[in-house]
Amino acid sequence: MTPIPHRIALTATLEISRLVCGLWQIADIEKNGTMMDPGKGADALLAYVEAGFDTFDMADHYGSAELIMGRLLSRYKGREQRPVAFTKWCPEPGPMTRQVVRKGVEERLSRLGVEKIDLLQFHWWTFEHPAWLDALHEMERMREEGKIEALGLTNFDAAHLAVALADGIKIATNQVSFSLIDRRAAGALSELCTQTGVKLLAYGTLCGGFLSEKWLDRPEPTSIADWSRSKYKRFIDIAGGWGAYQGILTAVTSIANKHQVSVSNIASRWVLEHEAVAAVIIGARLGETEHRDDNLNVFRFSLDDEDKAALEAAFAVSLPIPGDCGDEYRKPPFLTASGDLSHHLDKVPSVFKAEPVPGKPGRMRVSTGSIWEPLAGYSRALRVGDRILVSGTTATHVSDRCVAPGNPGAQATYILDKIAASIAALGGSIDDVVRTRVYLRDVDKWEPVSRAHGRVFSGVLPANTLIQAGNLVGDYEVEIEVEAVCA
Repeated sequence: MTPIPHRIALTATLEISRLVCGLWQIADIEKNGTMMDPGKGADALLAYVEAGFDTFDMADHYGSAELIMGRLLSRYKGREQRPVAFTKWCPEPGPMTRQVVRKGVEERLSRLGVEKIDLLQFHWWTFEHPAWLDALHEMERMREEGKIEALGLTNFDAAHLAVALADGIKIATNQVSFSLIDRRAAGALSELCTQTGVKLLAYGTLCGGFLSEKWLDRPEPTSIADWSRSKYKRFIDIAGGWGAYQGILTAVTSIANKHQVSVSNIASRWVLEHEAVAAVIIGARLGETEHRDDNLNVFRFSLDDEDKAALEAAFAVSLPIPGDCGDEYRKPPFLTASGDLSHHLDKVPSVFKAEPVPGKPGRMRVSTGSIWEPLAGYSRALRVGDRILVSGTTATHVSDRCVAPGNPGAQATYILDKIAASIAALGGSIDDVVRTRVYLRDVDKWEPVSRAHGRVFSGVLPANTLIQAGNLVGDYEVEIEVEAVCA
């Protein structure tokens, strides 16, 4: 009997391969503007399906990948079973109205030629713009209407996955970088996923090919033309450099020899053995060098205690990638294919508008647009000279509803994003904060709020006061005010 990849259920009606074929290389193939022939592309994907690799991952920006997949799916019309197709919607930040969201989703449906998307994954560039929740709630409605089977995220950190879940979004998956070099997903994100049942889809597991026998004892490359490999070389540099990477590769090679499998098998197996991980994503090369038979070896062995100890010893010599999953898209160091993304993030529209204070030269203010600001007579934030004062801020969404009712940690995360956006609109940054005050409804729930505060301010360390406020208004569990001084 020909072996096939192991399978796992994401929902009651959606079962996937634990080895998912990623179609990102189609964008690289088409980078000169010449599209692949959809029929020939579908033929190449069919070869994967016939070998048992029937689950594919793509995105709105992977060239014509959705169209090629649509051509393949058209061959299965009328059949009870067909290949599984994941895709991603990665809109530019801005207002996520019902019309904007539905247009984005309908385009995915049209390109794939299906009535229901198996798994639709959502990416968002900066959480300082809160419309990501509007987008997810509209996609959740489309899921309930039957246009989406399962809703996923891509490159979300643990804190914002927790906000989405606490705000009532049914999230099935989160696709993140996860490898022997980039081990961030093994921390808070895996812990949250294990608690909530969300599954991780791991990409970058082979570090763009660097986790391979051919790089063992090789000198450090001085230049890399391949966009994917240049991306993962940045991860290696941040994780302790070439020497630390070679130490991990040496340990992995020894384990691979012991089990008589490839280095890539060990790399994939290590990720797959994490409880929160549903699948790893491997590149589908569409007729070029293919490794389907070798990839199946990942299911023929398990890592034992000796293997895990050897890997931990190698990890100890390396450095952890800073931050949480997805930070590489939102803050330095930018470990993406294009490197520095600050120019891209600078173009993101602010959710707040700074305006002068009438009759007070040199003063600027921002407001959220809440009906209470003019009625109660206050500003969300005020700049006077080099000082920025941010009013007590709650987890009120732009529609004047409470985000994540009853969850103080998720509310604190949302509040701190809102504060960061307020300060940025007035020309400062979260790094300029010198004082914070945190008001809690229930002081016994201080820990999740303090952890949210620490994720934002661990490198800033402002003076802080924690106060039990008793009954805050409505469903709010926490309120935060800050003061910043701009250089």
